[in-house]
Amino acid sequence: MAQTGEIQKSLSRTRILIPIVLGLAVAVYMVYGALTQIEFREVNSGEGVYLWKDANANGLVDFKNESEFVAQSGGNYVRENVFSGLEKVNWTWTSTLFLLCALLMMVVRDAAYMWRIRVLTDKALTWRQSFRVIMIWEFASAMTPGVVGGAAVAMFILNREKVNMGKATALVMITALLDELFYILIVPVLMLIAGTASLFPIDLTRSVFGMELHIQGIFWLAFCIIALITLLLFIAVFLAPGMFRRLLIFFTRLPFLRRFRTRAEKTGNDIVLTSSELRGKPLSFWMQAFLATMLSWTGRFLVINFIIMAFNPLADQFIIFARQLSMWVILIVSPTPGGSGIAEFVFSGFLNEFIPFGLAGILAVLWRLISYYPYLFIGAIVLPRWLGKSKD
Repeated sequence: MAQTGEIQKSLSRTRILIPIVLGLAVAVYMVYGALTQIEFREVNSGEGVYLWKDANANGLVDFKNESEFVAQSGGNYVRENVFSGLEKVNWTWTSTLFLLCALLMMVVRDAAYMWRIRVLTDKALTWRQSFRVIMIWEFASAMTPGVVGGAAVAMFILNREKVNMGKATALVMITALLDELFYILIVPVLMLIAGTASLFPIDLTRSVFGMELHIQGIFWLAFCIIALITLLLFIAVFLAPGMFRRLLIFFTRLPFLRRFRTRAEKTGNDIVLTSSELRGKPLSFWMQAFLATMLSWTGRFLVINFIIMAFNPLADQFIIFARQLSMWVILIVSPTPGGSGIAEFVFSGFLNEFIPFGLAGILAVLWRLISYYPYLFIGAIVLPRWLGKSKD
């Protein structure tokens, strides 16, 4: 019961409000910025209504500085804002269909996750149980920073669904392994097809461990870390589960962890047993698990593709898909719950060139409304009922 209370506390209403408030604040800011943003675009001489006057005498055209332009019929510049951007969108039934497809991709993503958890538990979980597990898991992930994720809650959820803690721990490690494996396999393929330049379009510099790194450097640093984590997970589950068990017990020698020694020993023993079972699984078992992983991640990324297709069907959808890989790295290291607040800015920075002028901020908010906020509300409904019905 104490563990249940800790989980309820960590997923309390106050915690739910934090990402919602952050996300709404950023959404309001971005929508306001979109509505007030202006830009001048060069057209054929005589077709515009503005002339450039070089107000700051630097010899460069600042397309976003209104003081650089003066109204003049027969000029060679026009003024654009979010409304002129909307006018360029040719909304059709196909556009509506693309948005519906974006919603469908979220269903594909979650259905694939449910399929994977059923495969990994040898169908010990029903589809209804799998739905609850995935929804609460996503709910926990949406309320924690990307670097933390909902792993601890996921183990608790599986344990409450009658999966012993050792096996639950091993299963969560395997899902992480499959997710990271998909990433480190797909990145080189897309690099070869799309080229490195297509994945890193923006000039972004950040300080990491005292070093100044551009977005490409940050990406490769994160990629190496992900590859290392994948290797460690593989070793812990498949090659040296006994060593992992000894590490668990070793940490319980610390004074503030001694009370967990008995539980750590049991969990370690269960992990060793589960590891032995998993190593004996047929190839078809792992093919199903990895196929489900591929479907879930593909569905996740295609949400953005379909949203942009609704507003710009001619955009290069392959590059948009590939660019999301570098976006995802930024969201993984996001310090905010579920990347709230940062995801919207990353969306605009990476994909702005594929979106009609002035609409990037609005589409970023639309993306989050489809792919993020539903988990907060569904989880808030499912979690209390599940805690009331399930038993320790």
